Amino acid sequence: MSGVPLFNLAPNLTVSRLCLGTMTFGEQNTLAESFQLLDQAFHAGINFFDSAEMYPVPQRPRTCGRSEEYLGRWISQRKIPRDSLVIASKVAGPSGQMTWIRGGPKCLDADNITEAIDNSLSRMQMDYIDLYQIHWPDRYVPMFGETEYDPVQQYASISIDEQLEALSAAVKAGKIRFVGLSNETPYGLMKFIQVAEKYASHLKIVSLQNSYSLLCRTFDSAMAECCHHERISLLAYSPLAMGILSGKYFSPGGGPTDARLNLFKGKYSEGESRYNLSNKIIKAATVKYLNIAKTHGLHPVSLAIAFVLRHPLVASAVFGATKSWQLREVLNACKIELTFEVIEEINKIHSRFPNPCP
Repeated sequence: MSGVPLFNLAPNLTVSRLCLGTMTFGEQNTLAESFQLLDQAFHAGINFFDSAEMYPVPQRPRTCGRSEEYLGRWISQRKIPRDSLVIASKVAGPSGQMTWIRGGPKCLDADNITEAIDNSLSRMQMDYIDLYQIHWPDRYVPMFGETEYDPVQQYASISIDEQLEALSAAVKAGKIRFVGLSNETPYGLMKFIQVAEKYASHLKIVSLQNSYSLLCRTFDSAMAECCHHERISLLAYSPLAMGILSGKYFSPGGGPTDARLNLFKGKYSEGESRYNLSNKIIKAATVKYLNIAKTHGLHPVSLAIAFVLRHPLVASAVFGATKSWQLREVLNACKIELTFEVIEEINKIHSRFPNPCP
């Protein structure tokens, strides 16, 4: 394996700077197609694979858990040494919609966290998960396109202490190695770190998986300072803004019919709320970024991924691909180093169109 640089996320936890997300496996990708993508990624030097109990998306009862299942079957059937991989997964936070996941899931109490971990281990046919993440908080926070905090919307939630106690027990039992957060706020990150001090002898929060791209740089406003001082690395998801930054949706005809935002139009509220193709600001900003790529002889995907990877706090860019050629485009971005001139042009566009996909 070669080609993809590595990053030391924590002692004894070295990840590739590209992480293949599996949220299309079992929905847009068949088992055979998923295996092909996993093979291609692994042989290119990617050792880091991210999943979640609720995947694939759009989430529905019939397919829930397939992404983890496919990932586990690939490891087993290919007989890949477990210690050559870093496997990440996530427990779903409270949701009144996904009633097929532990009745809601209604909360992240100890029983729910323990059950979720055990179910993921069973689906993936493995003894431990390297990085286990809380997919979104067990409390009200503005997320998935929302930007303003409304205190009226706060609801009774499970304490961070109880959540960490359950995760600590899982670490002690050898079920998980490290803990990460996702879709968190600066307040949430700092509270988790503060409470985690009592479990410091064995439990370590090492990462934050939040959105980061040319169209979403909200991480830099406050969260970056927290991560810098607390030595928490960012796992940047949606580095292509759900494919928008590839330019495909603004091509004649609105892009391929099997592209996610076309294929699931009207059926994927979380994605469409943030990546709204009818939003004129999103289109205007994207077109300008595409022009930068064209002017400097770069592929739009290379521009977008290379921009994320140059961030000093980014450990890995978590991306998705449904086709082999898409994966190759992302892999090529590792070879790109953006010039000072390109970054200046990017920042000018960002100043004019700040964070249209929060």
